[in-house]
Amino acid sequence: MRRPLVLFDLDNTLVNRRGTLAGWSAQFTSRHGLGDQEQAGLLGMVAERTYPSTFDAIRTRYGLLMPAEELWRSYCADIAAMVSCPGAVLDGLDELRAAGWRVGVATNGAVDIQWDKLRATGIVDHVDGAFVSEEADARKPEVRHFALAAARCGAALGDGGWMVGDNPVNDIGGGHLAGLRTVWVDNGRSWVQQAPDPDHTVPHARAAIDLLLRCTAVRARTAS
Repeated sequence: MRRPLVLFDLDNTLVNRRGTLAGWSAQFTSRHGLGDQEQAGLLGMVAERTYPSTFDAIRTRYGLLMPAEELWRSYCADIAAMVSCPGAVLDGLDELRAAGWRVGVATNGAVDIQWDKLRATGIVDHVDGAFVSEEADARKPEVRHFALAAARCGAALGDGGWMVGDNPVNDIGGGHLAGLRTVWVDNGRSWVQQAPDPDHTVPHARAAIDLLLRCTAVRARTAS
């Protein structure tokens, strides 16, 4: 029997990026002698996605003396030290693999920081593969991104599968375009109606895992 595929988004799906960035921005402003007003502006600059070029802008805006390359390396180290993935989610990834799933991560972002997070949280040891958009200049919601992520897991989009994520456009819309069924992690938000509806909505990643495990049980009963 073919192993089903599920791809998970990383930020604000498997890990809480928003909470981690708030802690990092407070640490950064204290370290560099900046105030509360600068902290809010800094958080806005890194809130969506952060790349080395972001720290060129930060260095200029706040008149920092440290080279942008050093600021970037420090950011990667700090975030990796602060980010975490709930133990119940890590256990759930193992449960999916034990139940026959191919499990992967499909994430936009810079290679350095995303792989640092994957390693620091231990996620990399609980999945079959992971793909970061900067590795091949293929960002969600592009279908190519999902194809490359599937390939990292030894799978192909033509075999079908699932995408689990928090972003209505990148994860749910992109997943639909790639021919995947979708699970939206709502994080307490309401659905954006102009986007394609997800197949399922859950409050967090562990709930998505439990949903997929129930699908496995149903499929097993149907096949028997």
